[in-house]
Amino acid sequence: MASTSTSTISFCSHPKIFLRLHSLGPPRVGFGASGLNYHANDALLPVTHRTRGFRLRNLVLKATLRSDSGSRRAATSRRVYRDSQTQSSSLVAPVKQLASTVLPAGVFVVVTFVLWKLVERLMVPKSDKSSSSVKNKWSFSAGINLFPDLAAKVDREAKLKLNDFAKELRTFSSVDMTARNFGDEGLFFLAESLGYNQTVEEVNFSANGITAEGIKAFDGVLQSNIILKTLDLSGNPIGDDGVKTLCDLLVNNSSIQTLRLNSTDVGDEGAKAVSEMLKKNSSLRIIELNNNMIDYSGFTSLGGALLENNTIRNIHLTGNYGGALGANALAKGLEGNKSLRELYLNGNSIGDEGVRTLISGLSSRKGKLALLDIGNNSITAKGAFHVAEFIKRTKSLVLLNLYMNDIGDEGAEKIADSLKQNRTIKTLDLGGNNIHGEGISKLAQALKDNDAITTLEISYNPIGPEGAEALSEVLKFHGNVKNLKLGWCKIGPKGAEFIAETLKYNTTISVLDLRGNGLRDEGATCLARSLKVVNEALTSLDLGFNEIRDPGAFAIAQALKANEDIAVTSLNLANNFLTKFGQSALTDARDHVHEMCEKEVSISY
Repeated sequence: MASTSTSTISFCSHPKIFLRLHSLGPPRVGFGASGLNYHANDALLPVTHRTRGFRLRNLVLKATLRSDSGSRRAATSRRVYRDSQTQSSSLVAPVKQLASTVLPAGVFVVVTFVLWKLVERLMVPKSDKSSSSVKNKWSFSAGINLFPDLAAKVDREAKLKLNDFAKELRTFSSVDMTARNFGDEGLFFLAESLGYNQTVEEVNFSANGITAEGIKAFDGVLQSNIILKTLDLSGNPIGDDGVKTLCDLLVNNSSIQTLRLNSTDVGDEGAKAVSEMLKKNSSLRIIELNNNMIDYSGFTSLGGALLENNTIRNIHLTGNYGGALGANALAKGLEGNKSLRELYLNGNSIGDEGVRTLISGLSSRKGKLALLDIGNNSITAKGAFHVAEFIKRTKSLVLLNLYMNDIGDEGAEKIADSLKQNRTIKTLDLGGNNIHGEGISKLAQALKDNDAITTLEISYNPIGPEGAEALSEVLKFHGNVKNLKLGWCKIGPKGAEFIAETLKYNTTISVLDLRGNGLRDEGATCLARSLKVVNEALTSLDLGFNEIRDPGAFAIAQALKANEDIAVTSLNLANNFLTKFGQSALTDARDHVHEMCEKEVSISY
């Protein structure tokens, strides 16, 4: 009859272990899919376990020994039992070592995961999906995210500054909050101070990081405010969406007369929204859309709005992409509009064809245009012909800007002929048009019989000494030019001599700009001799960028001291080659004039 010996061991581990006893050879340990098999001699000793949590309940070792003789069975059974106890104890050591490694690692992973989830839930803020929420955190200081401990302090400072801004809105009639960096959240706070505000008439919110979302802060404010007349949102990336929101609010506004949306990323869709608003709004007088991305389509929409709006006075579209087609579309709207007084189209590349259609529309309209800015539009002598025809017919134009085109001497001659028949234009800007001495001579002759022009801008034209001479001969005794700008005209010392001779006799020129003409000391000395003569008209003289050194400065200083009745109050000698000696001489001359004549002369060097 076979006898059975059983042993039970408890320890913290997961594998299932089977022990088999072999008569020969060392014990072998093997791991199977279901657990660990331990082979000892020829007997299989199963080690089983059941776990609850991290605790192993028990391990059962069974060893069965068989013997051929009955007398040896009891002794053999005891020997097998002792051997199984010894072998099982040798098995427990590596299993405990394995459990001591696996168990802490598992506990660490579980605890780390739980803590991570807990921290994530506590630290990550919940997103606010309400329509009135603002996602961007407003602050005055950059980089506060690098110092979380300062966030509370910065937040307190921001609220205090916002309260100060709100107080300004409630106190002053004109408030400039340019570049205060309060963003959308700050605007939501400040907008409350505009509602039913009976004080502020002009607000400048330029360059504050306001987006389309922030424009929603004006909802309910612009409809209720009847005092605010000027709103400036330039330099804020509100885009087409922001402009659409704003225009929807302005449809029923009856107070705002000036709206500035320069550099606000407005495109054709935004221009269309402005056009729809202009068709219904009757209070707006000035709309500025400079330096945006408005193309032909947007110009077409604005042209259509001009046909229905009879209150708008000024439209600013400088620095857009209208082109010839855009000018044509705008001209069609101008034909039926009687209210527009000023039109700014600088930098739209309209070209000669665009000028032709634009002038055609302006000539057909019954309204009175006072200002036309078509500078920097690639206009040549061909386009200048159409402009000249308009100059002859207009009875209302006061300012004409053709700055930085390319009309040349031929175009200048056409403009000069038209000026002989015009008595309304007071400011004429022909700077940067590649006009030489010949073209300036034609313009000078036109000034003989024209007393209307008071400001003549011909800078950045290579007129040379010949052009300076032709102009000087006329301006000695003719014309009514008060502001003469001849900067960067290459007149040199010889041209300065002609200008100096004119100053001895001219009684109208009060502002003279001669910058960048290479006058040197010779030219400065010629002008100094003229300053010694009594001239009650000249008050401002600009001689910057003329390579003038100390001798020229000494001559001018002596002229200031010699003429007690000198009228000059502003003298610019910046960006020349003056040393401390020349600067000291000019300073002494300034102090002398103040002491002797009690006049303040501002000298820059």
